[in-house]
Amino acid sequence: MVKSEESAVDLVSQQELCGLLARLNQRLDHHVRRVGEQLGITSSQVVALRELSEPMKLTELATRMACETSNAGYVVDRMTEQDLVTRTPHPSDRRAKILTLTKAGQQCRANVLAALQQNSPTAVLSASDAAQLRDLLGRAVDSEAAIGSANE
Repeated sequence: MVKSEESAVDLVSQQELCGLLARLNQRLDHHVRRVGEQLGITSSQVVALRELSEPMKLTELATRMACETSNAGYVVDRMTEQDLVTRTPHPSDRRAKILTLTKAGQQCRANVLAALQQNSPTAVLSASDAAQLRDLLGRAVDSEAAIGSANE
């Protein structure tokens, strides 16, 4: 195959892949909103609870939520008012706080995780397929971070 033909094939594959990922993202966002409505919390709270698998700083939660720290802070403020999360001083960074789920937060997180499993757009994948997709997406995300740091 000639180089220009390879580039055209790569471009079509990239366009198709991007389109599929965009549609999957839309379906996942819709699923998260439905879970939030079902549990009486916002979709941002669903995402925060999904990602709060262990105590962490707000900046780490924001990274996991793929949002700005100020947006994650707003979500955490609301969750603190609902007694789902506590903030304690970070042991080595006096400017930072550690976010920890309360007992109520742990129960709410368990409910979120269970609800996210039901009718998930990825439920059609076998365990092996899901693991393979996770690994492939992880590689793509890691390569994007490496490319970003190389360009800085």
